[in-house]
Amino acid sequence: MTPCRTSPRKRYDAVFDAVGKSTFGRCRRLLKPGGLYLSSELGPGWQNVLLPLGTPLFRGRKVKFPFPRQNQEIVRHIGKLIEAGGFRPVIDRRYPLERIADAYRYVETGQKTGGVVITVVPPN
Repeated sequence: MTPCRTSPRKRYDAVFDAVGKSTFGRCRRLLKPGGLYLSSELGPGWQNVLLPLGTPLFRGRKVKFPFPRQNQEIVRHIGKLIEAGGFRPVIDRRYPLERIADAYRYVETGQKTGGVVITVVPPN
């Protein structure tokens, strides 16, 4: 498993581990100074709950562990960020629907560094 293993020249304002496949330690070099690592999972040894307490030690980089809320306001906020261009997900690869088995095999390798998109309708 090697999430967050990408070109060290690329730096991001935020890294959001939506499925708990990585850790702050693996992703910290991807963050710009003042960058934010956000995870939806507890992490090994519950580290994502404890790391926010030590963020002053991470050269301005921050760790946040969000406690999930079932709140439509959050969904609307993320939608507005996307519309304004303030949120750009990292897309690793794209596959047409007829190659979905290849996409699945690639995801299972643990080597993906972003989303894998299945194109249902070919783009114009």
